[in-house]
Amino acid sequence: MIWRSVVGKLAITIFLLVSFVLFILSIFLLEFFKSYHISEAEKDMMQTASKISLIANQQADRKYIQETTELIKTPTSRVAIMYPDGELWVSNTSARDLQEFNRAWFENEQELSDVISTKKEVQKEIILPENKMEIIIVGTPLLDNGAIFVYQSLEVINQTEAETSKIIVLAGGIALVLTTFFAIFLSTRISSPLIKMREAASNLTRGEFDTKVPILTNDEIGDLAKEFNRMGQQLKFHINALRQEKEQLSSIVSSMADGVVTLNRNGDMIVTNTPADKFIENWYFENNIKVTRKNQTLPKELNEALQEVINDEKKALREINLQGRNYVMLMTPLYDQSYIRGAVAVIRDMTEERRLDILRKDFIANVSHELRTPISLLQGYSEAIVDDIAESNEEKNELAKIIHEESLRMNRLVNELLDIAQMEAGHIKLNIESVDLDSFVQRIMKKFQGLANDNQLKLSLSENFSIPSAYFDPDRIEQVFTNLIDNAIRHTNENGFVHVNVKNTEEELYVAIEDNGSGIPEEDLPFVFERFYKADKSRTRNNQKKGTGLGLAIAKNIIDTHHGLLNVQSKLNQGTTFSFIIPQKDYRKHPKVIER
Repeated sequence: MIWRSVVGKLAITIFLLVSFVLFILSIFLLEFFKSYHISEAEKDMMQTASKISLIANQQADRKYIQETTELIKTPTSRVAIMYPDGELWVSNTSARDLQEFNRAWFENEQELSDVISTKKEVQKEIILPENKMEIIIVGTPLLDNGAIFVYQSLEVINQTEAETSKIIVLAGGIALVLTTFFAIFLSTRISSPLIKMREAASNLTRGEFDTKVPILTNDEIGDLAKEFNRMGQQLKFHINALRQEKEQLSSIVSSMADGVVTLNRNGDMIVTNTPADKFIENWYFENNIKVTRKNQTLPKELNEALQEVINDEKKALREINLQGRNYVMLMTPLYDQSYIRGAVAVIRDMTEERRLDILRKDFIANVSHELRTPISLLQGYSEAIVDDIAESNEEKNELAKIIHEESLRMNRLVNELLDIAQMEAGHIKLNIESVDLDSFVQRIMKKFQGLANDNQLKLSLSENFSIPSAYFDPDRIEQVFTNLIDNAIRHTNENGFVHVNVKNTEEELYVAIEDNGSGIPEEDLPFVFERFYKADKSRTRNNQKKGTGLGLAIAKNIIDTHHGLLNVQSKLNQGTTFSFIIPQKDYRKHPKVIER
């Protein structure tokens, strides 16, 4: 664990380096002091020997020489005087194990005998044969074939060397302790800013770009902290810029009415918006595919277009019919410089546009069809009058009556077209007023009672008024009543019924016109409020039941203008119920004329 820390690594490195240097230095110092002590001991002993030899050469009194020798020598050494006549004198010593000089040493050490024979000084370390003691011995010759030998044990020098070693080891230990302390102190000073930078870097990875590293020094670490803080500011700036750009792009894609799908080369869907998700969900439903998040299948049409875009390097256009809706899909390549890294598909729901296009064509055809019949009749009967085909006044009056009826029919058709055009253009004007419902509805029922009797139908009314009056435009609502009741009577067979139910509360006015007539096929229900739309496609079911196909469209526009709701419920051959609701709460608070 310690090697994972900068403090540990730096401290141990400094400790090992200093320890190695101190170890090498201690070895050299010990060797140096050992050699120094031996050299100094030999030098002192040689000086002692020289002094004694000088006295011995100048004095003949051997007792004086020996007493002087005892005073000059060191207590731990011995002095051996070999007089010219062969007499050997050895001094005393405080070292108990240091033996007296033995003539046998000359036999073992030729250099000792050379001092007398060749008058040559000697300095030598020898091992005594009696007790194997290591000694240092120096010798200097006398003038008359004698010699002075001074020797002492190496144990004294070893003790001095041991004391020196203790001092060196103690100094090294103190140096190591101080080194360890300063190494930890120094590494802590270095690593503390690094630890703060590591914590700051960890905060940056979590998105906390406001994190600042304290600048504690003015050295390289301080410069690193300054650059780190500058890097955090730049990262925050660029991340915010990228986030804003991403959010802007995401908002644009999400708010698009068209579906957007971004694909990579492998066909993985990277980005989709809500309309695209709806399209893909409908595709899965139609193809009976159950898809999870881990396994999303790219629709076949998109996959084929993607391969075409990648292979041909150009946009691809597809028309897709799905769940009764028409989609147009345009896919264009996405480039990474010159390499196609994927594609983006824009999917537009063209159902409403196609429906409006069909309605426009049908409108022209319907208007042409509706006008062609009365125009043909007008032309034919007028030609009959002009050509005097009708001879009697009765015949001419009958033909004129037909021409008059057809002209009224044409006028009604044109007026209805103008009304619906004004309503859809927003030019309709409502005259909202308080209307007594009972008298208003009774008057409408009386108007249709004769028509119902002629068709052998039962026309009935039920009223439920918590408030007797309601706010609406009486002329426009009477037009709605007229269209709905007239439709109910015309599409109900003999002995059937048409029932009008009117309810009025403070919140709303509810009206329902129910019949048990032929009904409307289920597939035609979504289109009954379109202009010129007729469930009876042949238009020839009953000549007495002809209509322009505009009544329900006009009624819906009138109810919409009143901020109401017009609904239809029907079953084929069982009957139909048209109902509408007109809100009353706002009108009662602020009764006024509403213009639209």
